[in-house]
Amino acid sequence: MTAHEPSGTVGWIRRVAPGPADVPRSPASSRRTITEATERLGPGPVAWAVGVGHGLAEVVIREVPELGGGPAPFEILRMGTEAATLNTLLLLADPAADWKVPEESLLGDREFARRRLGLDKVLHGIRVAHAALAQALMGACAELAAPAERAEQFRRISELLFGFIDAFSSRMTDEYRAEHDRWVARGDAAREDTVRALLDDRPVSEDMARDVLGYRLRGRHLAVVAWYDGPPAAVNGDLRRTAAELLSLRGCVSTLVLPLDRTTVWAWGEPGADVPVAPGPDDVLQAEGIRVACGSVRSGPQGFRQSHEDAQHTARVMRLNPGGTGPVADHRDVELAALLSADLPALRRFVGDELGALAADSRHADQLRRTLHLYLRNERSLAVAAAQLHVARNTITYRVKRAQQLIGRDVTPRLPEVLTALEAARTLGPAVLRAAECGDRDGVRDRPSRRARF
Repeated sequence: MTAHEPSGTVGWIRRVAPGPADVPRSPASSRRTITEATERLGPGPVAWAVGVGHGLAEVVIREVPELGGGPAPFEILRMGTEAATLNTLLLLADPAADWKVPEESLLGDREFARRRLGLDKVLHGIRVAHAALAQALMGACAELAAPAERAEQFRRISELLFGFIDAFSSRMTDEYRAEHDRWVARGDAAREDTVRALLDDRPVSEDMARDVLGYRLRGRHLAVVAWYDGPPAAVNGDLRRTAAELLSLRGCVSTLVLPLDRTTVWAWGEPGADVPVAPGPDDVLQAEGIRVACGSVRSGPQGFRQSHEDAQHTARVMRLNPGGTGPVADHRDVELAALLSADLPALRRFVGDELGALAADSRHADQLRRTLHLYLRNERSLAVAAAQLHVARNTITYRVKRAQQLIGRDVTPRLPEVLTALEAARTLGPAVLRAAECGDRDGVRDRPSRRARF
């Protein structure tokens, strides 16, 4: 029994650990939090709490989907559910320990306030997590506690969780309201309200918008959406700098940068007369995991909205196939895929119908698709395709023949459709392809590829 463990029947808590079939998870909490919890509980209970915290976040988003919104918001939510699970274990192991709402949970609460998610949804999410955590703890207790002790332990779990969640909800409510008040006082509320009114195409005075935003609507606009794909970190400043610097490098003479939350930034810039060559990712990215979707240059108040819509469509394509584009993508490079993927199930059927066995998600099928795409786009020129792929003409001949065999018919009568399907497969990859197994009918012995390559 450690110095922190009181007398009684709580030894089962330190025997809690992930099961053999449980997927190992990396902690979402800070290194300090994990280290302190491991010193007090041991590595097994901490690993269990990390896994349960991940599961609680999944349950919460399933029941209250507004609290999600992508990988980064999920990770922020997971920080809170993981921290709550760890704190519950610590209190069960030592009821006399000091307790306060973990900073990781407050971080997520502030994000919910800035995202303008209703407090009722936040509290609903807390209740959902409470029920799921109680179930997980009861299950662990039933498995690990001695039969004679289980009734008493069930009672302790129920009482502790009731008090924990009551205090937790009260503190989260206070922090939510305080963050909302801070957000309004900073003027962020007025700026975001004005931007959303413009995006919703509601009547807004151009002069009023200019005064609130410090940005004029009558010029041309280039919109970008920047976000962070990865574990939560203090990246908001990096996102703002990345968006502003990219717009500057693209010749914008004035910019508007609007952070939505810790992991997402919307921005607009007014391009000058001469737009320079687009910068590469290394020129603008401030931190690993940042991705930027660019819209098209459009004019006037309607252009402000339309360029943002283009950037959002670009971001959707990037999220559908993270390996299919670089960390910075332009709307003009993915426009067709963005239009086609508005109805993703229908697009999957279309690609499968047009490409047949060539629609397999494998390295070899990808190589054949890319070769056929270049060959057809270049008016069936073997020489041009060979030069672009840096292979011999005979290799192109073989690949084109094999690709058409897998399609199962002559592509000429439906050439526009085949080219469209090939472009969708190139840009969206696994999102529109069928999973390939070793020895699939395309003759591939490679494992399925999740990343497009030549």
